[in-house]
Amino acid sequence: MKFTRRRLLELMLATAATPVWADAPAVSRRPPAGRGPLSAPAAESLVRAAKLPGDVVFAVADAGSGDILEARGADRGIAPASVTKAITALYALDVLGRAHRFKTRVIATGGIVDGVVQGDLVLVGGCDPTTDTRALAALAAQVKAAGIREVRGGFRVYEGPIVSVPSIDPEQPDHVGYSPAVTGIALNFNRVHFEWRRAGSGYAVTMDARAGRYRPEVEIARMKIVERRAPIYTYSGADGRDDWTVANGALGREGARWLPVRRPGLYAGDVFATLARSHGIVLWPPRLLDALPAGEVIAEIESAPLAEVLQAMLKYSNNLIAEMVGLAATYARVGRVGSLAASAAEMNRWAVSALGMQRPGFVDHSGLGGLSRVTAQDMARGLSAAGQADLLRPLLKPVKLLDGQGRPVNNHPVEAQAKTGTLNFVSGLAGYITAPNGRDLVFAVFAADEAKRATIPREARERPPGGRSYATRARRLQRKLIMRWGAVYDTGQG
Repeated sequence: MKFTRRRLLELMLATAATPVWADAPAVSRRPPAGRGPLSAPAAESLVRAAKLPGDVVFAVADAGSGDILEARGADRGIAPASVTKAITALYALDVLGRAHRFKTRVIATGGIVDGVVQGDLVLVGGCDPTTDTRALAALAAQVKAAGIREVRGGFRVYEGPIVSVPSIDPEQPDHVGYSPAVTGIALNFNRVHFEWRRAGSGYAVTMDARAGRYRPEVEIARMKIVERRAPIYTYSGADGRDDWTVANGALGREGARWLPVRRPGLYAGDVFATLARSHGIVLWPPRLLDALPAGEVIAEIESAPLAEVLQAMLKYSNNLIAEMVGLAATYARVGRVGSLAASAAEMNRWAVSALGMQRPGFVDHSGLGGLSRVTAQDMARGLSAAGQADLLRPLLKPVKLLDGQGRPVNNHPVEAQAKTGTLNFVSGLAGYITAPNGRDLVFAVFAADEAKRATIPREARERPPGGRSYATRARRLQRKLIMRWGAVYDTGQG
């Protein structure tokens, strides 16, 4: 089974209700021929008018030569947030190639006699971040079609060749779906669907791995409703399960949300066993393997091509895709490393040699970790490296620009495609601009109030007070700067 681009986008949309899946605006168009020159207020006046506390830095360069045309604090390291994913995409494209497909397999050990596996049945992760329950259902159907009817041994899961970490950023609240566990196997972006409905004097609760028409309930994740108002959620990883509690005072009549999974291999194995049972194949509860055993491949599914996976990653700013793809690229480049930070360090070395960046300081592949640092000048330098715009620009979302009253304009004469980045009191945007007369520019702009970020307690980091207002003002400034640069550095100007 191969994932189509449509299936991939359906999966992304189905599980996109989290604050870190930042949406960049939609498409802008070229103006009719003969439109007059654009106004171009001074950059410093735009920054002052935005009234953003902390740092505002930017760099804009000619896309062909890489020469910096205008800059502000461009050598100051700033948290890049999800702008990091633009570099991760280039890293993966270079190391793995546009057409690369990730594979998830089922193997049988000990031989097969009359449809009976003599040893173990093993679910094998291949670093595919896009596998959903529908894909596992197809995999289970392949096992049945291969003539398998019984397994004499156990059911095992090999998570894959990359490191396993329980959370992308441990500094995030336990319950946020945008910071799940990472390993070489994933299901539904390593999130479980928690739903509740009022039932008599209590609640009916489900924890399932829904996708499409499938709604398999899971054993690996459990929820208990308790009498309290705060904290809303608590988490414990005892007994090999994800055990959650939720405060009944926060539930209301009904609702649902996606919670992170901390044991991806056991989660995928739990769901696969349920799907296999629907075909009459009864499996023992899954157990993890540290190494891949020898065996016969009896079923296999593939992801969409890497370029399509990356386009979805950039569009929806999906953190799990970024981390798994980045780790897979590092594994292909140097072998297994022991942490996200070690993999990011390898990407930093690659960015210096391949993109000409001088001192990239990424600590992960998604930008969720707030300790990453990059300068605006370095980001612009990396995106303007030879051949990179041709690879990256088609994968980026168009930016919708604004009129003088801050309203979107569908026919603005400046075009831009870029990657957004948002953390609490951090906002970034980096990408490409085409001026009205055809000149191509590359830019990076970051705003960060690190002093404010430092005051936010861990439990409030999902939606801190003032965070949305800060992000809105920063995005408005970013778009005004793009319009300025498109006007001032048009062909024959600047």
